[in-house]
Amino acid sequence: MSDYKINTKCVQSGYTPGNGEPRQIPIVQSTTFRYETSEAMGRLFDLEESGYFYTRLQNPTNDMVAAKIADLEGGTAGMLTSSGQAANFFALFNICEAGSHIVASSSIYGGTFNLISTTMKKMGIDATFVSPDCTEDELNSAFQDNTRALFGETIANPALTVLDIEKFARAAHAHGVPLIVDNTFPTPVNCRPIEWGADIVTHSTTKYMDGHGAGVGGAIVDSGKFDWMKYADKFPGLTTPDESYHGITYAEKFGKEGAFITKCTSQLMRDLGSIQSPQNAFILNLGLESLHVRMARHVENGQAVAEFLNGHDKVEYVSYPGLPTDKYYDIAKKYLPQGGCGVVSFNIKGGRSAAEAFMKKLKLAAIETHVADARTCCLNPATSTHRQMSDEQLEEAGIPAGLIRISCGLEDKEDLIADLKQALD
Repeated sequence: MSDYKINTKCVQSGYTPGNGEPRQIPIVQSTTFRYETSEAMGRLFDLEESGYFYTRLQNPTNDMVAAKIADLEGGTAGMLTSSGQAANFFALFNICEAGSHIVASSSIYGGTFNLISTTMKKMGIDATFVSPDCTEDELNSAFQDNTRALFGETIANPALTVLDIEKFARAAHAHGVPLIVDNTFPTPVNCRPIEWGADIVTHSTTKYMDGHGAGVGGAIVDSGKFDWMKYADKFPGLTTPDESYHGITYAEKFGKEGAFITKCTSQLMRDLGSIQSPQNAFILNLGLESLHVRMARHVENGQAVAEFLNGHDKVEYVSYPGLPTDKYYDIAKKYLPQGGCGVVSFNIKGGRSAAEAFMKKLKLAAIETHVADARTCCLNPATSTHRQMSDEQLEEAGIPAGLIRISCGLEDKEDLIADLKQALD
């Protein structure tokens, strides 16, 4: 499908039925797979042949959908996980171990911030957080001899900072490590980080890719471009024999194109088991088939709502990269020429109390711990998704206590604006 436009890939990629086969991706709802001989199954365990033996590692339905997402992102291999959090953890832990160090943007989603700053720290992996707006010198100074990855989000949730992917890629590659980019908000329809130098792309497929609040999931895509053997001493898990898996050296056996995802599946999915269910993968694919149509509407509604809020006297400021007054407007034009997403963040005058009063008056927009849905939803991050962060960390991430995040769905934009207006009034 590599020669087709992304709109066509959303509909067609990942699965081509043969003569008389199901037109829709089949749901292979089975935990295990039967073989006639032990030798045949043994070849699968030795990674000498491709196939399936247990759904905790791989499943045909999941692989078809992962192949579609990899094609959309322009990568060489992909895998599904149980959630976006699992995808980010696997992507990082696949190349990190106790004693490693991560450099990450400070404005990333609160759950991911906590994953890196707290949970992975307990595992012996340290981190340095840098402003997404830092200079190249400041970014480079954050690296250490034991740094193994640079991490950021294309559009941060909910701060809506836009990552300068090329700047971050230059720094990562200058220090011999991959750049991992969470591309959940723009989706590959509006930005493909690999084209700008990213090495690994992750997604919370729960958001726009699914798009209907139906199934939690995540995805990892490898660009197939990072040369693990060139920096063999930094990534022994990929460049030396894995004694837990028959002594395979992934980078040698599967090359740049397949080593990362194969190790992530054979080792991390085997041991941690954060698999996406085939049923959820099927639901995800239904969402992917209309992704290119839905994203255009989300952007249209987000832009209209941002412009309305930006001119309202009860709103202190609006963060939306599509506004000419936004500090990320120019960089968004570079990386997101078709627009970014339908999420708008704004701060009401009066702080936390005013924000809470406003949210109680909403009628159409629902208060949910969710975002990037067909239905408009609204959240005050400081009291929900980011409540584990201190006030200082909230300020550093650009998420003050009175900030409201509204995710504009697929409703009529005039109805959305009317709901916001009456709540503000």
